[in-house]
Amino acid sequence: MAQRKEPVEKTCDVSGCKEQAVRSVSIKKAKASGLSLEGDRGNVHLCREHYREFKKSTKEDRKLQRMGW
Repeated sequence: MAQRKEPVEKTCDVSGCKEQAVRSVSIKKAKASGLSLEGDRGNVHLCREHYREFKKSTKEDRKLQRMGW
């Protein structure tokens, strides 16, 4: 039987932040929200504080998306 790998603790991908990541989001959405990130494809991992910033800056976009505009 295959053994499970230990979960890898990821760190926040925002420049200069070394906190533990709690969420991952699309890099395109994260860059559009104004976070300073490196890379151009895939997902980025965000700590709790940067995820809150991301949510606040994309609140209006998410609201319009739910409305079906």
